[in-house]
Amino acid sequence: MALIDTPEAAMRLARAIASDISLYNEEKIIQGIREDNLFDVLADELDEGLNLYRSRVANDLFETTNFYYRAVVDVILKSKGHIKSKIW
Repeated sequence: MALIDTPEAAMRLARAIASDISLYNEEKIIQGIREDNLFDVLADELDEGLNLYRSRVANDLFETTNFYYRAVVDVILKSKGHIKSKIW
C-alpha cells in the first residue's frame, strides 16, 4: 500500500481516525471532559490512532504537519462543547 503523500489525504485520514475514536469511546470522552483528564482517559486510543496515522502517511508529511492533533481537537473536543466542564 502506497503511503499518503498529499496534505488533503492526510487530513482526511486524520479526521477519519479521530471520528472513529469519538464514535467508539463516547462515554470515556464525556467522562474525560467532565473530570478534566480527557487525554489520560483516551491515552491508549489516541496513541493507537497516532500509530495508525503515522504508518499510513509519508514521513516528511507526518513530521511537518499536525493534522492528527488538529483532528483530535476538531472532531473529538469541539463536538463535545455542550458537556459541562470546568475547562470551559
